[in-house]
This record gives sequence, C-alpha cells and structure tokens, in this order.
Amino acid sequence: MKIWLNGKFVDREKAIVSVFDHGLLYGDGVFEGIRAYDGRVFRLKEHLDRLYNSAKAILLKIPLSKEQMGKAVLSAVRKNKLHNAYIRLVVTRGPGDLGLDPRKCRVPSMFIIVDKIVLYSQEYYTNGLKIITAATRRNPPCAISPHIKSLNYLNNILAKIEAIKADVPEAIMLNEKKQVVECTGDNVFIIKNGKLISPPTSAGALPGITRNAVMELARRKLKIPAEERLFKMEQVYNADECFLTGTAAEVVPVVVVDGKKIGNGKPGRITRRLMEEFRKLTKSTGVPIY
Repeated sequence: MKIWLNGKFVDREKAIVSVFDHGLLYGDGVFEGIRAYDGRVFRLKEHLDRLYNSAKAILLKIPLSKEQMGKAVLSAVRKNKLHNAYIRLVVTRGPGDLGLDPRKCRVPSMFIIVDKIVLYSQEYYTNGLKIITAATRRNPPCAISPHIKSLNYLNNILAKIEAIKADVPEAIMLNEKKQVVECTGDNVFIIKNGKLISPPTSAGALPGITRNAVMELARRKLKIPAEERLFKMEQVYNADECFLTGTAAEVVPVVVVDGKKIGNGKPGRITRRLMEEFRKLTKSTGVPIY
C-alpha cells in the first residue's frame, strides 16, 4: 500500500506524522471518507467542498486548491491500482508544541489512504440491522457545528462503545432535547406513510453526502416525499421502515431498535428500492480515475 503524504507517495510503514501534530494531540483537523466504484470516485466534488468548508470553519488553510487535492485523490487510487476503494483524506493543523495555540502549527499535515472496506456483512443488507439508542448525547451545535467533519470523534466513539457492549453494530444518538440526530457513523432515516424523514443538520447531524444523494433519489427518481424534520425515538419505534446511510455503509436497513421491531421486522419496500437505486447511481456516476 502506498500512502500520499504531503505530496509524496510513501510505503505504509513510512507514513509518519509528528507526535507534536495537533491532529494527534487534540483532534485538530478535518477529514473525508470517499468511495470509488468501478474506476470512478463517487461525488468527489461534494466531498472536497465539505472538506474545505470544514477547514474554513476551524480557520485551517489547506495548502492545495480543491483542483489539486482532487488530482491527488485520483493519483492515490491509481498508485494503489484499485477500482473499488475507500479513500480517507485527512488534513491536520500540523506539528506545533504541547500548547493549544494553533499559531504554533506552521504547516498542515495532509495524507490520503486508499484501501478496501467492508463495514457491514451482506447479511445486514439482506436481513437488516438490530441497533440501540445510546445514552451518550450528541455534541450540541452550539458547542461544535455538525457541519464540521473534524478529527475529534470521541463523542461518537463513546456511543460506539455502548453499541459494542450491547452486541449490536450501531447506536442512535440523541441531542440534549432527546431528539434523534444520527448514529455513531451514519445518518438515520425513517419512513412513515410513504414519506422519507431525516433529522435536520441543525439538530446536530452531519450533512452526509450519501444522505443527500438518497434524498435526491427519493424525490427525483422515485417521486417519494422526503423532508428534514425533528423527531424522537417514539417516531422511530412506530415507523414503517428505518435505514441508515453513510459513505462506508451506503444504504443499510434497520429492523430492530432497542429490542422493538420496526414495521414487520424486515427490510421495507421503499428501503430496498432506495438501496437498489443508490447502487445504480454509484455505478453510473463519478469522476474517472483511469
């Protein structure tokens, strides 16, 4: 495996950042998870837009232009000779000292990892997930904007630990008002009376790239009403269908939450249609790599 590190390709074992890097010391940086399908990078522009918006929000200036970064992503996939891949693009504040002052970090660190990924087994896509609600609350938007995809994922990790202890793959996270926000690594949707509903980003949810693609497919391709709306766990338990979306997860159905069956306890008709249409979308669009 070759890692793109600050403009050069190095072997995995030699891809090293300083122990004084603020990305390591304080989670001070931003990242994107991107997918490549059949020799094309899916929604590269949207991912780069989000990366640069996140960086701007924390006053982190990325040394490369979006165009240059896009070319770096494509070259990293080519270097690893992959057609289907998961791409992790990271920009940190860079090395500084042991204090918090970001002005001490003169040069950001940048790296791109390209590898294969399977987040969930095929069984989950066929039969659906069983998940729980985490006691850990999502960081409130007044503390840190949900639009920033930062390296500090401790909040999500604490909720993930709850899922692990409950022997389930995911957990729904609520905000301080007990409204549904998202899962530890995925956005969440419910379907009720033929309508697609997802929590608004103002509630604390990340504006997911896959989330947005699914809402577009619902509205334009399948003519299914889709809206952002606040809701609580009672609405999840009484939903007709539930599913999660994410770059790594794609679209995966949820059939049980907190021990309660969703709908008839099987992946729903609309969820299955959205899964199918999303897979078609990933195979028909994207920026060519080769």
